[in-house]
Amino acid sequence: MWKLEAEDKRELLQIARETLQKYFLEKKRTRMASPNPRLADPGAAFVTLTIQGQLRGCIGNLGFSSPLSEVVSQCAISSAVEDFRFSPLTAEELVRVEIEISVLSPLEEVHSTEEITVGEHGLVISRGGNRGLLLPQVASKYGWDRETFLQETCRKAGLPGDAWKKGARIQVFTAQVFSEKEIGDGSAPL
Repeated sequence: MWKLEAEDKRELLQIARETLQKYFLEKKRTRMASPNPRLADPGAAFVTLTIQGQLRGCIGNLGFSSPLSEVVSQCAISSAVEDFRFSPLTAEELVRVEIEISVLSPLEEVHSTEEITVGEHGLVISRGGNRGLLLPQVASKYGWDRETFLQETCRKAGLPGDAWKKGARIQVFTAQVFSEKEIGDGSAPL
């Protein structure tokens, strides 16, 4: 995974914010491209939306089939209006939303759970038609150990908590995580 520079992160956050503003003004989905070659390369990302620290939406794309800038643009809208756990975001809420972006590395197979580093790795666990993903920062936020992280990812997949011991496929990834609060001055969204 390439290393994003501060200006790349700032641009991706701006793309996410502008995509949401445009969506709520025009009620149209737009894919915002970037002339920046690092952001034009195929990428994978998640966009997380929070209001006063409370999750309001989080959706991503693992595909590496579209330019990173477009992935972020599409995930921003999906997080706002398609996360089934929440009612769709409203235009009035948009001014209070903080955007966090996680740019992901490609998935790697895990052959031993000892390979998993909590706080560094995100997890994808799948079996049959079920698949669950948790970003690296989730385990850190809740202070989970490796086993709890595995169990919670199984549950997110709709599997029993011990499915990771019983033939479920385990994959890891790393993420570059940044937010408007971190990149901006901390007082308001970009």
